[in-house]
Amino acid sequence: MTQKSVNIIGGGLAGSEAAWQLAQRGVQAVIYEMKPRSYSPAHKNPNCAELVCSNSFRSDDFEHNAVGLMHQEMRLAGSLIMECADATKVPAGGALAVDRDGFAETVTAKLKSHPLISFRSEEITELPAPEFGTTIIATGPLTSEKLAASILKQVDNQSLSFYDAIAPVVYKESVDFSKAWYQSRYDKGDKYDYINCPMTKEEYYRFVDELLKAEKAEFHDFEKPNYFDGCLPIEVMAERGIETLVFGPMKPIGLTNPHSSEKPYAVVQLRQDNKEDTLRNLVGFQTKMKYGEQKRIFQMIPGLENAEFARFGGIHKNTFIKSPLLLDEFLRLKSMPHIRFAGQITGCEGYIESASIGFLAGYFAACETNGTLPKLPPRTTAFGSMLSHLIDDTNIENFQPMNINFGIFPTIQGEVTANGKFRKIKGADRKKAYSDRALRDVQSWLETL
Repeated sequence: MTQKSVNIIGGGLAGSEAAWQLAQRGVQAVIYEMKPRSYSPAHKNPNCAELVCSNSFRSDDFEHNAVGLMHQEMRLAGSLIMECADATKVPAGGALAVDRDGFAETVTAKLKSHPLISFRSEEITELPAPEFGTTIIATGPLTSEKLAASILKQVDNQSLSFYDAIAPVVYKESVDFSKAWYQSRYDKGDKYDYINCPMTKEEYYRFVDELLKAEKAEFHDFEKPNYFDGCLPIEVMAERGIETLVFGPMKPIGLTNPHSSEKPYAVVQLRQDNKEDTLRNLVGFQTKMKYGEQKRIFQMIPGLENAEFARFGGIHKNTFIKSPLLLDEFLRLKSMPHIRFAGQITGCEGYIESASIGFLAGYFAACETNGTLPKLPPRTTAFGSMLSHLIDDTNIENFQPMNINFGIFPTIQGEVTANGKFRKIKGADRKKAYSDRALRDVQSWLETL
């Protein structure tokens, strides 16, 4: 190890972004990645930044959506993840979706071509001691059991866990277009972004009944499922009420079936999963059903009777630490300050959120290594609001994983008009006000780094 070197454990989105930010600031980054020697239950690709739950980074509308705003802040900050996502994007309406394999290959190639970034194919099973050097733990929600046990021991079991499920993927050529059709909801974006499969009321009720009766993956006696509400398995949603799905992933609004004058009671949407558009994933259909049950039940969907599955859905355990209790404002472990945490293991949820915390961890560690004082991002930005969620000690008791959303930003109630009166801002105007303020403030912050 040289003096200007930082270790990164984990080559996911957060670890990749952290390594890039370190290297861009003149600090050597050493990525310890257990793949391809060993894989988690959900990972299959030997490259860095593998996408598991979806190929979508969600909305790219930076004027009215907090996720899109975070995309834009990351772009302005010189994010590796956003550069590679933009380079490998596939059509998805107003969302930013990417070719999974192409994205991972692009990130890996960029990292390996940087002279200050090196790789070690090695599984770290213990929290490193101070003599190992400054370290960023970016092992994600699928941290290996041995390292997770070491972390738990150090933090006195102050951690939580939940279960996350991944959606199945079908070959597009196996979809029956005499029943299915192309259309984006409300005709936003290109009509080919989504394939729609309609259901009558009777078909929907039979489908839900089979979901409820399906064989599910079993848990160990000591495991108690605690799902994140943003990624509930389809059958768990169905258990919450027979109409739940038609107000969730199977809502029929904004769509018109060209094959029938009858309005669909429910609609299943399939989103592009790779650049060549040979694969489509079932939107919102993450599941913990057994593979045989998935094939049987999902082939009940009109248009998917003969669907061929490129990948069935699955389930995996996600683990995260109680960050507001354990981490300082620069993401350092209070009890072992040579260690930082980054990405989903901190309790942020989502691809871009994970990468953004990787960005901050890399920036903070680079400043420390270079002997400069890091500058915290403004609280009014997506960077600052996500960081605040992780380190705000008033959030300890009810700390749960969180996507970026305007609800965690400092509130904007209104504005003072030219004649000195207060005008309340509502709806889309209020969201735009959040974004305008954030982009203005993040630009000022970045200019000082």
